[in-house]
Order: sequence, then C-alpha cells, then structure tokens
Amino acid sequence: MVLAKHLSKRDIEAVVSHILGWGDEKLTWDVVLDSIEPLIGFRPTRQTLYANHDIRDAFKSRKTGIRQRGQDKPKPSNLNVAADRIAHLRAENDMLKQKNAALLEQFVRWQYNAYKYGVTEQKLNEPMPEIDRERTEN
Repeated sequence: MVLAKHLSKRDIEAVVSHILGWGDEKLTWDVVLDSIEPLIGFRPTRQTLYANHDIRDAFKSRKTGIRQRGQDKPKPSNLNVAADRIAHLRAENDMLKQKNAALLEQFVRWQYNAYKYGVTEQKLNEPMPEIDRERTEN
C-alpha cells in the first residue's frame, strides 16, 4: 500500500505559482498533475491538490481567466512575455480578491458573534500578551 505524500509549504507555493503562470492552453487537474511532478519531485493525487485551499483557489481563478481571455494575446515575442506576466498577475489578483472576500465574510461572522455574546470592541482590541523569552517553566 502506497501512502499519499503530503505537500510542504514550498510545494504548495510552487504549485500555486505554476498554476497562476499557466498559459492559455487547456487547464485540467490531470494536466496540472503531469506538469508539477518534475517540479516537486512526486505526483500527488488530484484530491491532495484539491484539498489545499490555495491550490484550489489558484486553479479556479486561472480556469476563469482562461475562459474570459481566450487566445487574444499579441504575438510578438516581447509582447508575449508581457502578456503572460499580465495574465499571471490577473489570475493572482483574482485569487486574492476571492480570499479577501472570504476573510471579510469571516470577519462579519466574528463581529456578529462578538456582539451576540457581549464581547466589547475594547476587549477585542486588547493587545497581545508580552512573551517573556527569558523565563522557562519546569
């Protein structure tokens, strides 16, 4: 029985960057799996990639970008490089917008629950406790 290998933070960053830099060619989980194997040194399962929020968000964002933009990039070499960079930045921007929306939704939920349970804004804004790095507990 072969156990699934977990993705390290470096693997996740590499996969996200790879997906965000994807050109206009067809994007599927199988194609991504094939293309990242040499990048991270092993072939994870589709479920492993899908289970990671950053990878899943990058995939969805890039897939949407490919659908929206089609194949209308300029053809000269230096413009292709610029167009690829712009596509990468747009995909990253779309992914960050989705993450920001999710964080805003979470904040509103926390704000409501704080109000519901009587936690004041003053309590929520209290500073973090100082950590005494000199002290050891035995």
